[in-house]
Amino acid sequence: SKGKGYICSEKEEGKKRVFLCDSNEDEVVVMDYEVEEEILLIWEEEYYGTDKEYMYWNEDFGTYDNQSCDLSDYVLPAALAVSNHTCDRGIFVDGVGYGSAMIANKLPHVFACVCQDPFCAALARQHNDANVLCIGGKIIGSAIAMEIVKTWMHTDPLDGEKYVRRRNKVAEIDKEHCM
Repeated sequence: SKGKGYICSEKEEGKKRVFLCDSNEDEVVVMDYEVEEEILLIWEEEYYGTDKEYMYWNEDFGTYDNQSCDLSDYVLPAALAVSNHTCDRGIFVDGVGYGSAMIANKLPHVFACVCQDPFCAALARQHNDANVLCIGGKIIGSAIAMEIVKTWMHTDPLDGEKYVRRRNKVAEIDKEHCM
């Protein structure tokens, strides 16, 4: 296994992405850890060494074990990598997803969404150009999590005028109100 919490680089385009998994939230620790490990294993089995391989993990943001920890200690550095454009997108797995999204959305240029199915993941990218995906490891299993990740990673924003206009309005709010 490659571990947990990474910046990922898209080889063919040179883009970087954050993948952060927090498996250490309070009492149901093991489920998050297992979901995160299974996502990584499924991703590796499906893409590693194939012509479809376009991601590799190259920096570990943690967590490093199953011990209880404070989510913000891990989400903030990973979200900062997206905020300062070190990475283009991030994938965060915590207990239910909302804690990571709340922390990440405090930063400029970060548009985090919680998705619990592939349909929502597609809409988050198509309509909102969300650059951080938050998944709840206590809510969904690894198979659906992997489908969410694949959908989100392979979906581009819609370029229709109304979608661009709406995203520009959100970007303006971000510019004016996020410090």
